[in-house]
Amino acid sequence: MRLLGKRMSAQLNKNEMIAMTTLAAAIGVPIQAPDRGLLPPVIIAAIVVLAGRLIARWACRSQRFENLSQDKVGVLVEDSTLKLDELHRSSITRERLFAYLRSQGATHLGQINRVYFEAGGFFTIVRQKIIKPGLSIIPSWDTDLMTEQPTSHITVCQRCGTYTQNHEACAVCNSNKYEQAIAGDGYAP
Repeated sequence: MRLLGKRMSAQLNKNEMIAMTTLAAAIGVPIQAPDRGLLPPVIIAAIVVLAGRLIARWACRSQRFENLSQDKVGVLVEDSTLKLDELHRSSITRERLFAYLRSQGATHLGQINRVYFEAGGFFTIVRQKIIKPGLSIIPSWDTDLMTEQPTSHITVCQRCGTYTQNHEACAVCNSNKYEQAIAGDGYAP
């Protein structure tokens, strides 16, 4: 594992996790049955280390190959609006995203400029410099906290958070359900 590099001891990406699992499976056989010999696991380990190094080298040289082997970074929230197609493509539910945003101290989408879903499977948040009104991310069953939030005169789509006027169908997701946006706080701390 040491030959795979320093990243093996840090956060593992998909290829590194596959390499680690393969190494564990290959080395487990001679530990459990010593009569099998060490040559096959050593060959497997050498192939796994070589393949890991080659993939890492190609990924550093080619953005296209890196996207193919590691996946692309997805934008789940852009300018305080959910990107429903990217949520669907990434198999991320609104509830999972909202739970993460709440764990980071957000109460509505107007506080969020971007949310990236990184290739490693974690989220990166870029907050708004000037907080604006946005879709509430507080669960609807938590009426006590919902009533504490100041609402705005602006309405937003309940599904994606797009600003709406005249209660027409949402231009982004075609939803007809709207709610009052949670008021912005002005400048972010």
